Amino acid sequence: MTDQTANSGRGGATAHRLVERIGIHNISLLVALVGLLVIFGVLRGDVFFSTRNLLNIGMGVAILGVLAISQTGVIVSGGLDISVGSIVGLTTVATAMTIQATEMAGLGLVVGVIVGGLAGLMNGLLITYGRINAVIVTLGTMAIFRGVAFILSNGQSISIFNDAFRWIGTGRILGLPAPIWILIAVAIGFYIFMHKSIVGRNYYAIGGNPIVARLSGLNIPRYRVAIYVVSGVMAGVGGILLAARTGSGQPISGSDGLELEAITAAFLGGCAMQGGRGTVVGALLGVAIIGVLNNGMILTAVPTFYQMLAKGTLLILAVFLAEYRLNRN
Repeated sequence: MTDQTANSGRGGATAHRLVERIGIHNISLLVALVGLLVIFGVLRGDVFFSTRNLLNIGMGVAILGVLAISQTGVIVSGGLDISVGSIVGLTTVATAMTIQATEMAGLGLVVGVIVGGLAGLMNGLLITYGRINAVIVTLGTMAIFRGVAFILSNGQSISIFNDAFRWIGTGRILGLPAPIWILIAVAIGFYIFMHKSIVGRNYYAIGGNPIVARLSGLNIPRYRVAIYVVSGVMAGVGGILLAARTGSGQPISGSDGLELEAITAAFLGGCAMQGGRGTVVGALLGVAIIGVLNNGMILTAVPTFYQMLAKGTLLILAVFLAEYRLNRN
């Protein structure tokens, strides 16, 4: 009996450590995700769990995942970037125009990343040195970047006829679409950066307590600018993926609403409005929930307007839960 009690105690301690390692919040997200899988599996089991549909979900969340992960870094540091959807649209146009003019896929990739980085730099400088609220700045630049994209493209889509570039959005490696591999690479890179590097830990310090971070010697203005540059570069990567997948540069199609979904995924993943909290794993789980929800609503023929209602409600719920957890602690 004593041995059984000891074994039971050790088992309980192991389970407790496992829960702590995974995180109770991540476990709740996993439960929610499984619940959605069960619901849509019951409603459309003939289609939902097919290999083709599961790959469609993965393709659908690849761009969103890249944005949500970088958005997590921004929110953790105490900021917010509402302009990422417009940066994606602008990047698709710049990339398509470059490839159309030069027929060089590599140059298109470089231009896309540079355009995204410059857009992020503009955000960072205005927020940091202009001392303007991040929400106001990125709300304004969201309109500016979208307007520039429309001006450059004359409001028309720009076709891309380059097989090497199109492979980025349609090719496969070991049976998985290339965009999914890119999302995996970005997630691993950001996880190591955010949780294992000194710079990544400083993100949390700046968002958690900027006064203490400044007194400890951190150059907060430089960090803030760099954070938005990284966000812009990741939006540029998202734009490249979108352009490669659709074979065109479009100022709005495909990128409209991405900022809302990216922010929702970040808050679902455990980010706090005040900063200092959030994880890459949580963001990925938030992205998975949104991807399954979007796909399931389409398969069950939920009208578009109700889909918009569900996404808005999900964002409010995510922020509410984040603030509730913060106040409880």
